[in-house]
Amino acid sequence: MSVADTRTPGFGDIPVAGVVERISVPKAVRDTLTMARRGLLKFKHNPQLLVDVTIVPVVFTVMFASIFGGVIAGGVSGYLPILIPGVLVNVVTTSTVVVGIQLREDMDKGVFDRFVSLPIARIAPLSGSLVAANLRYLIAACLTLTVGLVMGYRPGSVPGTLAAVVLVVFSAFALSWLFALMGVMLSKASAVQGFSALILTVLGFMSNAFVPPQTMPSWMQTVTEINPLSQLISAVRLLAAQGRVDEHLGWSLFGSVVLIAGLAPLTVRIYLKKL
Repeated sequence: MSVADTRTPGFGDIPVAGVVERISVPKAVRDTLTMARRGLLKFKHNPQLLVDVTIVPVVFTVMFASIFGGVIAGGVSGYLPILIPGVLVNVVTTSTVVVGIQLREDMDKGVFDRFVSLPIARIAPLSGSLVAANLRYLIAACLTLTVGLVMGYRPGSVPGTLAAVVLVVFSAFALSWLFALMGVMLSKASAVQGFSALILTVLGFMSNAFVPPQTMPSWMQTVTEINPLSQLISAVRLLAAQGRVDEHLGWSLFGSVVLIAGLAPLTVRIYLKKL
């Protein structure tokens, strides 16, 4: 094959790789949505990828309600307004880990290497997987609320509860950039899973998700108060119970925006260098 045959018509001597870098923003958005559709099809053909957002909400809600309900609130029904927002936030944020694990696995398998040879935006495989993951977060949130309703949970504000779900999904999307960064930096999917499990275990259990902070040692109460998950859980509880907002909502939104603004450019830069 001649050298001329390896060039793209209309671009002179610019290689195909150079053309990809000149892809317009609208096309990059379309490519991202195409890659997101690929991610959704993976869920369809491999339902096991949804186990953590379909089984875990049921297990966590029933288990923690049965274990802590009588001790903390004198019964399951009195504990559910405390528990459901806590489980909702914990289950959804925990499911963000899958983004980093699948990203690392795809890079190890050479899937992204094949994408680079296609006339698509180089960022599309990364951004598409993050967009597709929002469906997983929404499934986890809806199932948690459904199980809670079956067990007797009655939120005080329907619009507030819907707003709380949107807030949690947005916060999970922001947090997923952290694990996407781990996915492109660490060399093994098992390493991503190990580090992320450590982070989320500490954040999840050293929060106000399952027990009142007043029952904790003084030093742990301080950690709990500044824990970002505690801020998010408090905002969700107030939205669902009364449909009101306070400083917890502001801090949650601020933290999510900071995560996206700080981690997204860094993740994209490292990701593109490794392609």
